[in-house]
Order: sequence, then C-alpha cells, then structure tokens
Amino acid sequence: MTRYTEQSFEGGTQVMLSAQQCQQARLSRDKRFDGLFYIAVQSTGIYCRPVCPARLPDESGVSYYPTATAAAAAGYRPCLRCRPDSAPGSPAWQGSNSTLQRALRLIAEGALIDGDQSALVSRLGISERYLRKLFQRELGVSPKQYALYQQLLFAKTLLHQTTLPVADIALQAGFHSVRRFNDAFNKQLQLTPSQIRRKPDLTSTPMLSLKLPYRPPLNWDLLLQFWQARSLDGLEWLGQQSYGRTFFLPAQQATLDNQTRAGWFEVAPSTDNNLQLTLYWPYPDGLNTVIAHIRRLLDLDADMMTIEQQLLPFFGDKLQSGIRIPGVWSAWEAAVRAVLGQQVSVAGARTQLNRLVSALGSDLPLQNGKKLFPTPAQIIHSDLSMIKVPQARRDTLWGLAKAVAADPLADPDSWLSVKGIGPWTVAYSKMRGLSDSDIWLAGDLGIQKALAARQNPLSPASLSPWRSYATLQLWFGLPAKKATTAATSDMAAKQQRTS
Repeated sequence: MTRYTEQSFEGGTQVMLSAQQCQQARLSRDKRFDGLFYIAVQSTGIYCRPVCPARLPDESGVSYYPTATAAAAAGYRPCLRCRPDSAPGSPAWQGSNSTLQRALRLIAEGALIDGDQSALVSRLGISERYLRKLFQRELGVSPKQYALYQQLLFAKTLLHQTTLPVADIALQAGFHSVRRFNDAFNKQLQLTPSQIRRKPDLTSTPMLSLKLPYRPPLNWDLLLQFWQARSLDGLEWLGQQSYGRTFFLPAQQATLDNQTRAGWFEVAPSTDNNLQLTLYWPYPDGLNTVIAHIRRLLDLDADMMTIEQQLLPFFGDKLQSGIRIPGVWSAWEAAVRAVLGQQVSVAGARTQLNRLVSALGSDLPLQNGKKLFPTPAQIIHSDLSMIKVPQARRDTLWGLAKAVAADPLADPDSWLSVKGIGPWTVAYSKMRGLSDSDIWLAGDLGIQKALAARQNPLSPASLSPWRSYATLQLWFGLPAKKATTAATSDMAAKQQRTS
C-alpha cells in the first residue's frame, strides 16, 4: 500500500495524505479529495476515484496510490464507472519540488510527444539520471511511463466525451499510428478502445465539447470580474457566466510563419464540479497540449483545500474561498500586458492593449472578427505608433520581443537583461503566464496598500509555496476603486527604469 507521509520542500513542509485520511475521504466520497489519490481494489484489479459510486469495499482489500499512473504501474486497470481519466489533475507534487512541477507541466504540454527525454532535461537544466530518480521517488514511475499514461487517459476522455473517430483520437493524444495506440491502450489500461466507445464514430469536426473537472471550491464570479476588467476586444469575450478567448500554438509564438496554429475556446460552469468547454481546434493533432494550456490558464488543478488551510491563519474570516490564479495564454502575453500596465490604471492599460491588438493582432480565419494576440515578430516589425506611451516603453516592448524571438523557451528571469524589464514585470509574467503558485509581488501598489491596511504584519516567507494566492487574496480584498489600479501599478518603477 502506498502511504502519504510528511515531505519537506524548499521554504516549508507539506503534509501529504495519510492512509487514514484516504480512508475517511473514500468512505465519505468527499469531492474535495477527487484526484488527490486513487483507490486500488485488490479483488477486482480495478482502481477508482474516491468519489466512485460503486459499493465500498472493505478497508483490508484496498490500497491507495498518489496518481493514476502509479496505480496502473502496480497492475490495476481504470474503473469504467467513475472513470479516473475524468478526475482533476493530481497536485501531489505541487510545492514539494519545483523541478518536478515544471517537468510535469512540460510533459502535459507535449514535451515527450514533440521531443525526447534529452531535450526535456536540457530545458530543465538537470541530468536524465536525476529526472528518472525524481519521478521514481515522487511518483513511483519513470517520466516516459508517466507521459504515456497521461496520453492514454486523455484518449480515454475523448472516447467517452466525443464522437471523434478512433484514428483521430490516436493522433490528438500524441500517437503517430493507430496500431501503436491500440497496443498501448490494451497493455496499459487492459482495455480496448472499442470497450470504451459505445457510440458510432462520426466525421471529425473542428468544434469539440468537453468537461473540465476541478476540485471545489472555485470562485468563478471573482475570476469573471478579474477578466472582465482586463478583457481585450476580439481576443476575449465574456457572457453572464462564460469566458472565452483565442490562442495559438506554440504558446510563446515567436514567428509569423505557416506553423502557427490558432483556435478559440469558451468555458462556463457545468454540473458536478466541471466547467463545460467549447473548443474550436481545426487540426489533426495537438489537442492534448491545448487542453493542458486551458487547464493551466484556468488553474483547475489547484488543491484549494490545502492552499486555503495554509492561508487561513493569516487572513482569518477575510479569506475569500475558491480564488484561483486568473491566467493568460503565455508568459509573453503576460509580459506585454505588464509593460503596458506600468504606472497606469487597469483601464488605461486596457486601452493601450486594445490599440495594440487592433493594429497588429492577426484575424482568426472564418471566425467573425476574432483576433490573436500579437506575436514577438509582429512587435519587432512595427513602429508601435498606435500606442500612446513614452518612447522608453516602446523600446522595452521591442527589447522584450527580440529576447523572446531569440529564445521562445527561455525562463522569464532572463528578460531582466532587457532595459525597462524589472522584477515586478517578470514576477507578474510568471504568475499569470505560467501560473506559478509562489509569486509575491512585493513592489505592487495594490499589495503595498493592502499590507498597510492590515492590523497584523504579513511575512511573505511564511506564505510559501502559495504566495500567488496570498497576492490575489490581497488584491481582491481591496476596495473596488483601489482594486482597479492594483494589478498593473508598479511601485518598483525605479527598478524597472534602471534594470
């Protein structure tokens, strides 16, 4: 039986689930624990989610595993009733190791589909041996095993929720042949695609409808308010309870060549802790990467129960439950938003960004005026006369665009070498563009005001590894008038000008 124990990480200690906690969550079918662990039933050889509606087995006949991959590696197959592929992503690794966290994010985005393990470790700055050791120690499987199983679970979701032909699903899940897909499906899941698919295949369509699961709570109204104040015409749109936007792949797009692939999505609350996703993606592959980016942008894999337990002593009854990180599509986009938001209000930044998108953003073909966020190449080749900002701000945008074009995969910290880019802009880019959970915007005007209004001092170090969520608690806790200028005001302006 796999048991969770207390594990150390840089900046603190993370308490993982014990077997007793798993038992209590299983018996109560607590939805807050969905995806945090999996239950393997020894008599049937099946593993389930803690919310599975099937008859509860005796405790002596079950084992607990931190991930679906670990349960599969132990020889169990997924339950067809509770469908472990539809559980929210497991955050058992979050906070415990930043390298592993980044590795899993890159794998989710297709790093081991489009590249190999040597390319992955090069991006991580570690050796292959250390990567294998890290995965074995934390997840009980190798990186390749983990990546393959995630591909198969994604394929299983498409088989359940769409009418895409099996051959199309194989490609969208990252398999280069149907034969390899069928073989892996049978070996890893001990099932065949035909056992999952219970409706006839139809023709492929660029429009898909999928459910995106999450663990409660989710404060959707606050997220909508945040996006509404910053939405850009043609790029984003909001309904009464929905949010939509355009995007392109690769996310950190640096060129204007024919390799750019673009689409759009819209999400709205559904039933039973799901968001309903409508997605336009007219391409034969890459869907798993797109879904991973959307989940990251919406912060759907955050374990809010753990996060809020750590923040509660600092915020008390003023803690607003369910606040997620309101992401944007890429660190590049977040950085441009931050640069044009320096020392101005949210409304002022939005005006300049709308001018930029209107002048430089490419139209999404056949999609009724939908526009894409400008690429680094488009910024480089423009005089930027459409935005009414000091010349130094234009110079910063050009410098940033050239840095991203030269190395689209570089860590945002490398942008500090660009004149006009300082710690606040980099931190903002990592929080909203990469959904980094541990960003503290010390120089932000809104944070300064919120801290000054507190009766008790707040130690940033004690909030790690959830400082991004503490930042958002402070932002959303500001009076409405002050909050409109909080997110884009840079009290580190002197740092920005001199860096």
